[in-house]
Amino acid sequence: MNLAGRDIRYHLGRFLLTGLGIGLLLATVMAMGGIYRGMVEDALSMIRGAGADLWVVQKGTAGPFAEVSRVPEDLYRAIRAVSGVRDASPVAFQSVQLRQGERRLRVQLIGARGGALGMPPAVAAGRPIGAARHEMIADLRADLALGSQVSIGRLRFTVVGLTDGLVSSSGDPVVHVSLMDAQEIQFLKGSEAIRNERARLEADLSGRGPGGPDAASVAPLVQNTHLANAVLVALEPWADKDEVAARIQRWNHYRAMTGAEQEEVLTRSVIERARQQILLFRVTLLAVSTVIIALIIYTMTMEKTRDIATLKVIGAPDRTIATLILQESLGLGLLGFLLGWALIGQTYEFFPRRVAIEPVDQYVLLGIVVGICALASLLGIRRALSVDPTTALGGGAQ
Repeated sequence: MNLAGRDIRYHLGRFLLTGLGIGLLLATVMAMGGIYRGMVEDALSMIRGAGADLWVVQKGTAGPFAEVSRVPEDLYRAIRAVSGVRDASPVAFQSVQLRQGERRLRVQLIGARGGALGMPPAVAAGRPIGAARHEMIADLRADLALGSQVSIGRLRFTVVGLTDGLVSSSGDPVVHVSLMDAQEIQFLKGSEAIRNERARLEADLSGRGPGGPDAASVAPLVQNTHLANAVLVALEPWADKDEVAARIQRWNHYRAMTGAEQEEVLTRSVIERARQQILLFRVTLLAVSTVIIALIIYTMTMEKTRDIATLKVIGAPDRTIATLILQESLGLGLLGFLLGWALIGQTYEFFPRRVAIEPVDQYVLLGIVVGICALASLLGIRRALSVDPTTALGGGAQ
């Protein structure tokens, strides 16, 4: 006779409602884990989509995703001459606000030469960028139709292609434009700023006396836009990444990072704080679930005091009583887990950020839930084993 099953059927309504509450908590735990995995996948999709073996960035920096990095645009010519390099291309990265009528959208802007490293290897719809200026490829998450007109700063673009699944570590959709457009957006100052810069130069140079350069000749150098945030490098199949990276750093005085190092920068530095926050939130929710299960099992045990005493009177061993409490606790936890899994499986697509649900994460969580249920049942088991058998006869301790 399964005593736990009979008791659950007797209190079925409360058991199901409690399981639903635990399921909601566990669904949130699953969502938090999926959001973190989604953040990692989003971040890595941008790096892997670039198709680069090495990232050459400003010396002393960790690359454009972690801090400001600026290198000369024509650096790629020197890098192409390095043994083992198949191709090199300058790219620019910037987080900007895109405008479409009254709509405002935050996007990750990538500027690269047409058909070169940095551009998406394929488009889901439309075509690659063919013109030198004012064309854009946007990710589907930007919700921009082919042929639509959008503005960034002073420039206006036509969406000619769409990609699928390219987003930044912060969840912003990625848009690709030509390198010239990206340089103008990021490095070219506005008219008022240029006038102020020239006035400052004239004031500084006027105090140096005759013989020095005039402001007109120096201003173009200060307002130079022929810059990039990194140079992407593709290697020959036979080339060794570490050797080529060391050669670039030695002869060109820049930092060369492998794709794996860039991925580590994103996962260990850029989104590390978010990972810690999500982990703390998950631990808190699991602790709350443990307390809820323990309280429910203890309450159900208290209500069965006379029944447990009767079992003791008829000679039921303590192991049978402990198994009854443990089975009810495990049943409650497993019901909550199944309800939570079903809920997150039906709703994860509606989250504003990518939620990557991995089976291995669910199996680990299932093991944790089983452990939590076993731990939570200890309080009820302790109470059940302390019941006086005389309670069944109407006396004894309650």
